[in-house]
Amino acid sequence: MKLLLAEDDAVLADALVTQLQSAGFEVEHAPNGAVADFLLSRNPPDIAVLDLGLPMLDGLSVLKHARQSHPTLPVLLLTAKDSLDDRVAGLQAGADDYVTKPFDFPELLARLHALLRRSQPQTTQEQWGGLSLDPSTRKALLGSTPIDLSGREWDLLDLLVKQRDKVVTKDQIVQAWNGEGAEVGGGNAIEVYIHKLRRKLEGSGLQIRTVRGLGYLMEADANR
Repeated sequence: MKLLLAEDDAVLADALVTQLQSAGFEVEHAPNGAVADFLLSRNPPDIAVLDLGLPMLDGLSVLKHARQSHPTLPVLLLTAKDSLDDRVAGLQAGADDYVTKPFDFPELLARLHALLRRSQPQTTQEQWGGLSLDPSTRKALLGSTPIDLSGREWDLLDLLVKQRDKVVTKDQIVQAWNGEGAEVGGGNAIEVYIHKLRRKLEGSGLQIRTVRGLGYLMEADANR
């Protein structure tokens, strides 16, 4: 995912670029509003993070220009201003969300992922064996019976189904959970959730196989 970061504070910008790149984003940095305005007009990103207090051209003006040419672009505002009027002005200008400085990076990352999810076209229901997944509602059915899934269980099952017949590593699972802003926890957390899913998938015609040293593989049960 390509992300435009418009932030004039050099120290904060450097830290955010490093963290966002580590989270998997391709980051382009604009140190002022004029550069941000140019970059948005030249090659729009998948998502933009705009500081309201940009020099040369303020973030609100950049946002208004962006909305004229890219009405569906997800935009998150960074602001040191915490007044209701500033927040309302940003939202009325077309911002999808905002974060008030100072902020914790995990919160920013979670909000970015949420905006990206909402901006994606609705996906159709997936079916595999006796299992049906509806990503728009995050519901799963085994035949006609709903499966009671926690947030982590849904993310794990969705990942395994999307990567069907491919090994899913523990790092991929951790990344999927972190995208929700969740703390992964220590110990055998992943193994615990894999065990829970195996029990809930009984009768689906699918099995989750442990691939020693690599991760987990979801596949059709060869005995069915």
